[in-house]
Amino acid sequence: MKTAQAAIADFLALLQERRYAFGTRRLRGIYLTEYLEHALNTPGTPPDLAAADLMELDRADAWLAAAAAGELRQRNTLRGPNAEASEAAQRSRIITYNAFADFLRTPWRLEVPPNPSGEYLDPDDAARIIHTLAVRRPPTANEATWIRTAALASLVAATGRTVRELAELDVSNLRLSHRPPAVILEDGPVPLDADTVSTLRRWLRQRAAIVARTIEGTDPGYLWVPTKQAGTPRRPENEPLPLGARRATVRTLHAAHRRLVLSLLGRPLRLGELRPPDPADQ
Repeated sequence: MKTAQAAIADFLALLQERRYAFGTRRLRGIYLTEYLEHALNTPGTPPDLAAADLMELDRADAWLAAAAAGELRQRNTLRGPNAEASEAAQRSRIITYNAFADFLRTPWRLEVPPNPSGEYLDPDDAARIIHTLAVRRPPTANEATWIRTAALASLVAATGRTVRELAELDVSNLRLSHRPPAVILEDGPVPLDADTVSTLRRWLRQRAAIVARTIEGTDPGYLWVPTKQAGTPRRPENEPLPLGARRATVRTLHAAHRRLVLSLLGRPLRLGELRPPDPADQ
């Protein structure tokens, strides 16, 4: 059996090969590294700990207990440097353990607690919801609004950025034909998984149709444009710019997401809950 360190590297390489979202790979890597470091710091643990031995339930229980008590926190928070881990963070740790156990084909699994109403979802939960948003169109939904909303949700999860940050993107920020595909943000490129790329391409087709229909001349290049007029202006001087010539507002993007989620899931879900958490705070 490989060492635990080598097995973790192989697992993360497989996630990348299968084009899992960057945020998912990052979270799994940080939690597995945390788990291994906790095991290696336990007296009597050999430095070349085997992967199968790492997965023993006693080690997993000790790791989760230390994390729950705040002993593994990497930086201070408003609740103090040793604040207890959130329920959502512990759930992500358990899901990470189980995913790695599946990869290793070891016999032990941990019970996954019900999803709490926390600040974020585990990336696996977020991926399932994003898939639902992308493939199920409510009967009353405008097609362009539906696709735009699904594309934005995918990008929030893939990049971990807020809607306010992503609302300022231009089409030129996308590098969908590059290898790997990426979106260019202020601090550099962020790789995109295949599903996110596919949904973004669908939105770009809808966007191109809106621009061609509503403006003449140069395309301003805004990534997120309105999909329908917000009403009839009272005076000619207040007439808004054509849809394709202006950015969709942050408020508009959030409102479209709320409507779509309520239609499909029957419950509210903030876009921020789809962002990968920062394990250093958990």
